[in-house]
Amino acid sequence: MEYNGHPLLTKGCDAAVSDKDNDMLKTEDKQPKKAATKDAAAIERLGVAAYRRASVQPTSTPVADDLGGKKRRFGHSDAEPKVKITRRTLYRQRELIYITIPFILYGLLFYYVPLGGWLMAFQNYKPQLGLLGSEFVGLKYFKQIFGDKVFLGVIRNTLMMGIINLVLSFGFAIGFALLLNEVRLKHPKKFVQTVSYLPHFLSWIIVTGIVRDMLSMQSGIVNEILVNIGIFDQPVNFFANKDYFWWIVGFSNVWKETGWNSIIYLAAITAINPEMYEAASLDGAGRFGKMWHVTLPGIKSTIFILLLMNLGNVLNVGFEIQYLLGNDLIRSVSETIDIYVLKWGISQANFSIGTAAGIFKSVVSIVLIFLANSAAKSAGEERLF
Repeated sequence: MEYNGHPLLTKGCDAAVSDKDNDMLKTEDKQPKKAATKDAAAIERLGVAAYRRASVQPTSTPVADDLGGKKRRFGHSDAEPKVKITRRTLYRQRELIYITIPFILYGLLFYYVPLGGWLMAFQNYKPQLGLLGSEFVGLKYFKQIFGDKVFLGVIRNTLMMGIINLVLSFGFAIGFALLLNEVRLKHPKKFVQTVSYLPHFLSWIIVTGIVRDMLSMQSGIVNEILVNIGIFDQPVNFFANKDYFWWIVGFSNVWKETGWNSIIYLAAITAINPEMYEAASLDGAGRFGKMWHVTLPGIKSTIFILLLMNLGNVLNVGFEIQYLLGNDLIRSVSETIDIYVLKWGISQANFSIGTAAGIFKSVVSIVLIFLANSAAKSAGEERLF
């Protein structure tokens, strides 16, 4: 079907043409000069209607969606094609194999060979006797650390600080990437990006010095602001109050790593099809509407992958900032598993207890990764493996 030589974009667009548009097209012969302009306007509206209709059409049938949902609920997915590895395939890819050999050897040498040192956790290890000559004591040191109230408190501290770091770092990194993506001026955007990356390259010695100066009772800017606005009557010693320490660690990590963590989200945002934003604009979405309905769904897979990876590191909160900011007054909330290992394994030369605590942290991290990956697989979301 055609109007004056202009084919309609789709058959369904007939319904999008108003009665006024049809009247304009019919009276084109009577008013040849004005009709051309009106005809072009009508066709443009037809194209917009077709575009909006195509943008909201489902990508699959309800039956397929229902079957896909059932597969996801029961942990099944579409069968992936299996690649048969033959000698011919290996020969064709021999250059790639040669390139990977140094990295495989590096991983074996520095990541898997040292796992032999885990034997110390099951021995009464003596350096002069070595791994093969030390007395085997089984799970003695595991029972000892789990019967130690100090170690149980260390697990609590590590877990809580890990959760706080995970929530704050994820929230601030995603939010910062979303807001920075909305900046249209090129030079201010680049300046903010550069400034936000710089703290990542500072050592924790420098960062903790800055944190101490900001939270100081005598000249700290935080105390001055809180006293001037009336929240506190007098300056507070943040490093003598146990209630503040976990949050100080959490927001210190946020200040140091937010800019760096946002890089991957900004890269994922650039991969979103710009036509999605155009369709959202046609539907009347503002900037926040586009962020919520286009940008966030567009980077959902990246968020899930990074979340799974970071869940495995929830106990790897480090020891630098806790060791540098901690003191005897708040030791019960500042000591982490890494500090516990440092104290027993190095300071007191009890390598067996230090190794047992390190094994516990590694096993918990592996279990968390597998559980999170299984949950993502059951929900039909992106997963690691």
